[in-house]
Amino acid sequence: MLEARDLHFSYRPDRPLLQGISIDIVPGSFLAILGVNGCGKSTLLSCLSAMRKPDSGDVLLDGAPIATVKRIERARKIALVAQHSHANRLTVYDAVLLGRHPRMSGAPSIEDYDVVDDVLARLELSDYALRYTDELSGGEYQKMALARAFVQQAETLLLDEPTNNLDPANQQEVMQATRDEVDGRGIAAAAVMHDINLSLRYCDRFLFLKDGKVDALGGREVVTPERMKSVYGMDCDVIDYGGRPVVIPR
Repeated sequence: MLEARDLHFSYRPDRPLLQGISIDIVPGSFLAILGVNGCGKSTLLSCLSAMRKPDSGDVLLDGAPIATVKRIERARKIALVAQHSHANRLTVYDAVLLGRHPRMSGAPSIEDYDVVDDVLARLELSDYALRYTDELSGGEYQKMALARAFVQQAETLLLDEPTNNLDPANQQEVMQATRDEVDGRGIAAAAVMHDINLSLRYCDRFLFLKDGKVDALGGREVVTPERMKSVYGMDCDVIDYGGRPVVIPR
């Protein structure tokens, strides 16, 4: 269980960004973190993954303050796909295999190779295995980064704009793969998202941030025309289509 309790964070003392955020990243659930640009979504993810230290409040991993958990143990429990990654001169296969490092006690085992092969196949990256990561398009690199997180087999998956740079078909593929990972392994996942309808299709919990605070946290029932107006300043309708809500701008 990954939890945040009364988190406060600011880059400047006179400009607070996160103000009293409390959430649970629940096993078996896929949380969408939503809000306007600059509202603190990615910063919240950084605090949850211990990449940034909050000014006050606590991030708890299985009940323990995350700063007290050894780095290797954190890596076994939390996998992060950051928004901005940098290519290097590794093959796709080797770059994904690096995600197994927290699980290795020495050289890669047959199990490690099998896990990498399976994830590459699931994300349709097998044909790219011997290509170098600095030769990939932005979308291909994004899928490779997701594959590296999947092979980590962590209990919590944190994704910062996982569909960035992806065409619509690949957006669906990545979100479905994440949903399958959550359902198949019973893990927790949280993703910073901008596409409300993509979130509604694949996520089951929704966190809206506004002015550095939690505006709403819950299931699909919190996605309402009133909330879209309040958070985004957008007039819209929320209709039922195929058994799930869809947001239609007016």
